[in-house]
Amino acid sequence: MTETSAGRSGFPPAYLDRVGSSFTDFLGTTAPDLLPGRRTVPTMSMADLAPHATTIVAATFDGGVLMGGDRRATMGNLISSRDIEKVYAADSWSVIGIAGAAGIAIEMVRLYQVELEHYEKIEGMTMSLDGKANRLAAMIRGNLGAAMQGLAVVPLFAGYDLDAAEGVSPGRIFSYDVTGGNYEERGYASVGSGSLFARNSLKKTWRPGLSADAATRTLVEALYDAADDDSATGGPDTVRRLYPIVYRVDAEGAVRLPDDEVAAIATTIVAERSAADGQG
Repeated sequence: MTETSAGRSGFPPAYLDRVGSSFTDFLGTTAPDLLPGRRTVPTMSMADLAPHATTIVAATFDGGVLMGGDRRATMGNLISSRDIEKVYAADSWSVIGIAGAAGIAIEMVRLYQVELEHYEKIEGMTMSLDGKANRLAAMIRGNLGAAMQGLAVVPLFAGYDLDAAEGVSPGRIFSYDVTGGNYEERGYASVGSGSLFARNSLKKTWRPGLSADAATRTLVEALYDAADDDSATGGPDTVRRLYPIVYRVDAEGAVRLPDDEVAAIATTIVAERSAADGQG
């Protein structure tokens, strides 16, 4: 093996030549078959044959943003998983929630996490929030072929804007469509099969300037309302102790709220709804 064919120190040239800060572009050059969007696309719809993740919600508060998701995944009319995780920290200052084909979505999240980490190591700085949102849009666009066969991934992205001007809320939310269209949302957003019901709930309970605690309650209540009307969205499961996953992103970074804290909020909401129904 010569230096020309293998590069210096026995590594292929692509591993040694700095061609950019995008890990996805690097992977596309060295091992394109590993990218979700480069794989062979089935000729028939696979929508009912693959587990799908459902409802994700996000809301800003005074000083940051929250994102939460239920725990259910469905496959056609079956519950394929009761405890799937749909919300992840993308990096120290942002979070991503997945809706759509669960397997592809989780793989995309992992690739996206590496993409942001790779950029930070190469450039020596954190990518801007707008840059992160645009990078995610490009990855979704690369999955368009699979999306046309029913394996769509439609995430929700949110983060703390380190470059936000004084007096402007640093918490920002971005939604997407299957073609990679990128849209910034104001105040709150939801995606997934229960998104209509969750958004209606947020519309009534969210308001600008909410505290972190109040916004967390608003978020969990929106997921409860979505589960109440959408069979693909899982509600609080007190038997298995499964409750929504909620992340908070503020000046301290992205933090997953403790399960006990979310469970206490969900239990309070259930008790209040039970009392209200009893009075009716």
